[in-house]
Amino acid sequence: MSPLLRIDTLEFAWPGRPPLLRLPRLELEAGGRLFIKGPSGSGKSTLLGLLAGIQLPSQGRIEILGQDLSRLSGRARDRFRADHLGYIFQQFNLLPFLSVRDNVTSALIFSRHKRRRLQAGAEREAARLLEGLQLPATLWQQPVHQLSIGQQQRVAAARALIGRPELVIADEPTSALDADNRAAFIELLFGECDRQGSGLVFVSHDPGLEPLFPRVLSLPQLNEVPPC
Repeated sequence: MSPLLRIDTLEFAWPGRPPLLRLPRLELEAGGRLFIKGPSGSGKSTLLGLLAGIQLPSQGRIEILGQDLSRLSGRARDRFRADHLGYIFQQFNLLPFLSVRDNVTSALIFSRHKRRRLQAGAEREAARLLEGLQLPATLWQQPVHQLSIGQQQRVAAARALIGRPELVIADEPTSALDADNRAAFIELLFGECDRQGSGLVFVSHDPGLEPLFPRVLSLPQLNEVPPC
């Protein structure tokens, strides 16, 4: 069975700069959970941008669901990302004056594929995810900017999960939370990923999160580019 994610001899450099990343090989099975650690500036966010097809490697391959992202046009990569990935951003990137529920369902606007995968309607699926992530129904019609940081984080997770994406990418989404809330959020995220069969790539510089994951990789150790 082909892996969900495969990286093979990947290299990435910003234009006019020396290589930032050189990764020999990395795979993630369907439904797997991977924690990637590294200090600020080690290339973690750049790697996630490559996984999402936002940037393209200078050399090598990134395959998701067997699709080599480099072989897709920019528009096709955007469609692939919308159909098969969920992304939890470090700053959440929510639409501040939309309601909680509308922020969650906004992920379906550009993906007919995700809409077709819903067993119930978009509103019912949003409600199921928000309940699963323990966000009270009394908040669902409120503008998201009125919520606490921890509550906004759960909205961002629900938006990433709606439509059962095969791969969820999380870019340090717990950085603003204390230790107890970080652990609780990740357990909720694991539960939803397991329920949907979604793989998870979670990037952080926080070593306290490592014991929660079955697989941990150090990006500085994996990266074959010598440190500056």
